[in-house]
Amino acid sequence: MTLEVSQQAPEVWLVVGLGNPGPDYSNTRHNVGYMVTDELARRMGSPWRAHKSGRAQVVEGRLTVPGPRVVLARSATFMNLSGGPVKALASFYKIAPAAIIAVHDELDIAFGTQRVKFGGGDNGHNGLKSMRASLGTGDFYRVRAGIGRPPGRQDTADFVLSNYSSVERKELPFQIDACADAVEGLISNGLEWTQQRFNS
Repeated sequence: MTLEVSQQAPEVWLVVGLGNPGPDYSNTRHNVGYMVTDELARRMGSPWRAHKSGRAQVVEGRLTVPGPRVVLARSATFMNLSGGPVKALASFYKIAPAAIIAVHDELDIAFGTQRVKFGGGDNGHNGLKSMRASLGTGDFYRVRAGIGRPPGRQDTADFVLSNYSSVERKELPFQIDACADAVEGLISNGLEWTQQRFNS
């Protein structure tokens, strides 16, 4: 179901890239949310800096001028503890859950594609589960980067924490660009427009 949560566009958005910190995880499927926010930071022309909470890195700026303020964030904690830092940032910047966009990997969507939605469950995703618990609601936007299901009998946890295949690595930049475009679309044009463009 398509939801338009507010007729009035937020003045400040919080875009959260879900992932795990540290070089051991930087190229894994579970960290595609970090990769997308890295691309958005590049577009904003600003470097990551430690937030004063000590629990996240942030980039502040605008993706379009004129346009609303955007805070990009990635947690300094592991995926399953993402919610605490997200809630702290939302409180600090006075951002409601309905102005939060979580960017994350999605097993049930084929690699190379993406989907955008508002609200819903966590579908077994520990980052989303933590966010829902800390925010007290699942009513935030999601940009879901498809990674597909593991081949054969490979364990799901091993699959999401493994690096992309050599074939996938050639296509990955296009998916990251599309997800970053979807975030911009949500902020500039709303959910319905973005779903029509990116959920095909």
